[in-house]
Amino acid sequence: MSGALDAHASPFEAAGMTLTDLPLPVPQETFRQQGAFLSVAQFLPANVTAQLIAGTHAVWSMVNRNYLPGHKQGGSVSRHVIDQFAPAIAELYRSPQLIHWLEQVCGERLLPSPVDDPHAYALYFYTLPGDHIGWHYDTSYYEGRRYTLLLGVLDDSSCRLEYRLHTRSQNTPVVAGAIQIPPGGLVFFDGDQLHHRITPLRAGEQRVSLTFEYVTNPQMRPLRRFISNMKDAVAYFGFRQVFSQLRAQRRAPR
Repeated sequence: MSGALDAHASPFEAAGMTLTDLPLPVPQETFRQQGAFLSVAQFLPANVTAQLIAGTHAVWSMVNRNYLPGHKQGGSVSRHVIDQFAPAIAELYRSPQLIHWLEQVCGERLLPSPVDDPHAYALYFYTLPGDHIGWHYDTSYYEGRRYTLLLGVLDDSSCRLEYRLHTRSQNTPVVAGAIQIPPGGLVFFDGDQLHHRITPLRAGEQRVSLTFEYVTNPQMRPLRRFISNMKDAVAYFGFRQVFSQLRAQRRAPR
């Protein structure tokens, strides 16, 4: 298969055209045995990964840097910026082939996050020494479960995704591990079940990853939505990216 992109194809067509090569058989049992966690070192075809890299460079100047002492340091770009400047990423997020593959892995129907969720798909930039994120869960504020798909985009670093499986299971011993996510690699997990962190970046290194968030129920209570938006504004994307988009949506004609 050629790595060249069709200049006349839409981002969706370019992504959908190559996602027929997703790994088979679908590793459902591995996902289940690992407590809703799966990693695949080579997942995306090379030409789809190339689209992600191009999209990353298109939004690099719009990265919002953030620092929470003792927990995280790094940069982020929300789905609202990606929609404007890297539409191929947004189209890949909605790819029926990709969603169907993930549904087979987790055994549930997956839905895109609502359009006002800045975390639905986002890029995370580790570009300065010490960039990292500490131990955490990807807590869902939705009524149902939220699954996280992590895709490697750029990685010239010593950073590792360190994780602990089964931390919320009373009958299964905790299993610890650490992996690097190469460009085109995948990690897929239930955000409320996986305890994980990204280890600190060293001088002269860089790392960019992409996350897709899918939900089983897109409903969220108003108080939880407010808490989620405030967390996204302070810890990730900045108030401008989060709340200016919300104002624009409210002003839009219905």
